[in-house]
Amino acid sequence: MRTLIGAVVAVLAITGAALAAEVEGQVKSIDKERLIITLDNGKSYKLPGEFDVANIKPGMDIMIAYDVVGGENLITDMDLSQ
Repeated sequence: MRTLIGAVVAVLAITGAALAAEVEGQVKSIDKERLIITLDNGKSYKLPGEFDVANIKPGMDIMIAYDVVGGENLITDMDLSQ
C-alpha cells in the first residue's frame, strides 16, 4: 500500500511540474482591476491578488514564470527590466 501511495504522489508531483512554464516578452497592456498582464504575443497572465501593479508599464521587457490552473496562466514569479 505504501508503494502505491508513493507512486501516486510521485506521478502527481511530475504532472504538476509539467504545467509550469516561462515566457519572455514585452508588456502590451495591464488591466489593473483584474490584475492581468497581456504581452506582445497576445497571451494574458494573471497576477497574484496581493501584487502592486504600479511599477509595471507598457513596453517593459518582462520574464514570467507561470502555472496553468483551470485554464488560466497564473504568474508565480517575474522579472521586470526597463
